[in-house]
Amino acid sequence: MQAIDTRRRALLKGAGAAALLAPGASALADTAAKAAADPWTRAEAIIGKFATPLAFPKRDYAITTFGAKPCAMSKARGFLDSEQGPTELLTPSPGSHDCHPAIRDAIAAASKAGGGRVVIPAGNWYCKGPIVLLSNVHVHLAANAQVCFSANPADYAKHGEYDCGANGKLSLSRWQGNDCLNYTPLVYAHNQRNIALTGEDWTSTLNGQGGVTFEDGSGDNWWAWSGKNATSPTARQGVVNPANAASLSALAPQLPEAELALIQGANPNWRSDEKFLPALSEARVAIGKRVFGKGHFLRPCMVEFVGCSDVLMRGYQVLASPFWLHHPVNCRNVHFSKVKMESMGPNSDGFDPESCETVLVDGCLFNTGDDCIAIKAGKGTDTQYGPTRDVVIQNSVMNSGHGAITLGSEMAAGIEHVYAQHLEIRNMHWASDPLGTAVRMKTNMNRGGYLRHFYVRDLVLPNGVRTKAGFYKPIEGGPIPPRTVSSGGGAVITIDCDYTPGFDNVRTRPPRVSDVHISDIRVSNVKTGDGAYSSYQAFVILGPVAHSYNGAAGAPVPPLTDISIRDCDFGTPRNADQPWFIHNVRGLTLTNVKIGERSHNATLSG
Repeated sequence: MQAIDTRRRALLKGAGAAALLAPGASALADTAAKAAADPWTRAEAIIGKFATPLAFPKRDYAITTFGAKPCAMSKARGFLDSEQGPTELLTPSPGSHDCHPAIRDAIAAASKAGGGRVVIPAGNWYCKGPIVLLSNVHVHLAANAQVCFSANPADYAKHGEYDCGANGKLSLSRWQGNDCLNYTPLVYAHNQRNIALTGEDWTSTLNGQGGVTFEDGSGDNWWAWSGKNATSPTARQGVVNPANAASLSALAPQLPEAELALIQGANPNWRSDEKFLPALSEARVAIGKRVFGKGHFLRPCMVEFVGCSDVLMRGYQVLASPFWLHHPVNCRNVHFSKVKMESMGPNSDGFDPESCETVLVDGCLFNTGDDCIAIKAGKGTDTQYGPTRDVVIQNSVMNSGHGAITLGSEMAAGIEHVYAQHLEIRNMHWASDPLGTAVRMKTNMNRGGYLRHFYVRDLVLPNGVRTKAGFYKPIEGGPIPPRTVSSGGGAVITIDCDYTPGFDNVRTRPPRVSDVHISDIRVSNVKTGDGAYSSYQAFVILGPVAHSYNGAAGAPVPPLTDISIRDCDFGTPRNADQPWFIHNVRGLTLTNVKIGERSHNATLSG
């Protein structure tokens, strides 16, 4: 197997001042002094970096020239929403022509010529494998073009860079913050530059068929691997997989027995795929030995770019992703514009930039089964790509989802300089599938990391957020009673530094949060069966909970600092007796904050 290079992007070595002075980034350095007085000047400089569009040679490569043929569509039973029952949907007819070779060859031809545009014409196109982008290639879907990716995991274990024997030919991926060799994402690139994935409009569609029954006859679908609507008791990410080692001792012989015992814990489900991968990271097992793919149940993302620079995703629609919809990892200069997302499956995060630098999200529509946006930066020991920094999110609409603007939970390498503005948190499906929270930060004693310099302004919530609490589930014996804090949904603003604390065995990294400034949020009530409410609570600021820590004695558990909320109207929370909750917070400043009929100007600590 060839060596795996997981170093920080070469252009980002010496991050910070050196990164700001990289070619084309001088505007950020020039505004550093101004940003100290007005942090939004840094946001304007980030936006300005995308003023010049990416350029590609003016050569078109139609996939039909390389043998692609459109397919007919047939009715089938499947899931459009993992929380609902099966329904009738359209999928490529049995025996449809496979367009994967044609798309692959068109991309290869464009790359060999020095670049160009690969065109997927109008029609339905069945693709039994991943679309893998190469440098200087622009893949474009015409109006009314739909690529339907095959519902067969084996098709994504055939084309990867790494031959892993019985597990398949796999790709370097990052799954929930940890690096591994796994199924190739449905659209993928690794270490490429100047790449684009675009559509003519929102009839240009990438269909991941996440709820369509697998073609291999197993009876399940991608979403069932999460445990939702599963027919198999074993084909799930959260149950013990006998393919995973019974002990980490052979994989990590350097570990002291006490550390090995902490990582593995007392529950045998540490050998489930979703927990075995983080355990490999905690044990510092080399990525080349973290082999998943066939025989395992970690779903691939719809679109994942790893180690790429100058990336454009614009103007198309995504349906029914197997897992996260868009996941740039260790990328620089990422423009995500005018993309519509309709994926109501488990873990259907819309856009999750991880350990990326200089990202612009603009003009998108999110209707997702999990967080609309979740900014990430590694988990456990997988911090080599560094922090995510310099992200602007603006002019977009969020409907269903757990959180509209979310940071974390995987953020071990840190997140800084994030700006969100001019957003409509529409929550259109408030009566049946309400948005959990508008502004959300989540981490815990395992994920750790830092969040600093996070700025939010001008958010409109015409239908509030969830008005019933998703309660915090503390580790038994802690200072906060169960079913008292709505950190799992129901607050307009949530900073949760003890997110699902019982999931991880290793809890030795207290997170740090500072310099969070939120202004001009306007929340309206909705008429429920027992009154008009905007939320369950206005905000929950849950700092690190010392009781959840299980590392060496004496480690400091710092409070959250330098947080402000001003010029906001939170409407009427259902929990009028306790419209907010704070824990381990020092100096939370409220200025001109309206909750119900009361205005608040205060500095809170607790």
